[in-house]
Amino acid sequence: MKLLAVDSSGIVATAAVYSDGIIKSSSQVNNKLTHSQTLLPMIDRVMSEAGIKPDELDAVAVGAGPGSFTGLRIGAATVKGLCLAIDKPVIPISSLEIIARNLYNCSTKICPIMDARRNQVYTAVYDSDMNVITEPCAMGIDELLEILASDEVTFAGDGVAVHKDAIIEKMGERAYFAPAHLRYQNAAAICEIAESMYERGEYMNALDFSPVYLRMSQAERERLEKEK
Repeated sequence: MKLLAVDSSGIVATAAVYSDGIIKSSSQVNNKLTHSQTLLPMIDRVMSEAGIKPDELDAVAVGAGPGSFTGLRIGAATVKGLCLAIDKPVIPISSLEIIARNLYNCSTKICPIMDARRNQVYTAVYDSDMNVITEPCAMGIDELLEILASDEVTFAGDGVAVHKDAIIEKMGERAYFAPAHLRYQNAAAICEIAESMYERGEYMNALDFSPVYLRMSQAERERLEKEK
């Protein structure tokens, strides 16, 4: 099986090529350039390094959200365009699950948090075997910490940098944090999830794929406020 995996839902852009159980090439960039500048060249590079042509792929896996509205739209447009051109299916995967997968077999609960602004995060909670305890949602960081207050939890995602002090203040020694190399979405981690999903038939036509936002964009909220 041959897969291309990409994610641009957070501050990191990442892409990887997977072939018959091997990560052939992978890349991760966090350099403050927009994903519209980094994603397509990155895909071209990892495909070239892997020696695999687009029409040889079986599917393309993508971080489907939640996350940055702009980043999700860039990733979705890129993947839809590619899959329509080569007539291959899309495998949409939760961006939160992608982060959590980095911590598989962790001895604590796993809580990816992505900064959603206004003191909110996109989050979910997983056990060490990647079973979902709390479904993906958007909530205030204070509410989340109340829910997790008595648990030992390892946090990951770009929300850590924003809310680390608040987490430590509330949870103290019960809070752990993923190291930098395991903190963000990594396309290499997508590949394992995607292969299993593909084998179960959990994929879709590119025309039917759309990102998961979980809440309205700032522009939509401002429009509604003006209308009120």
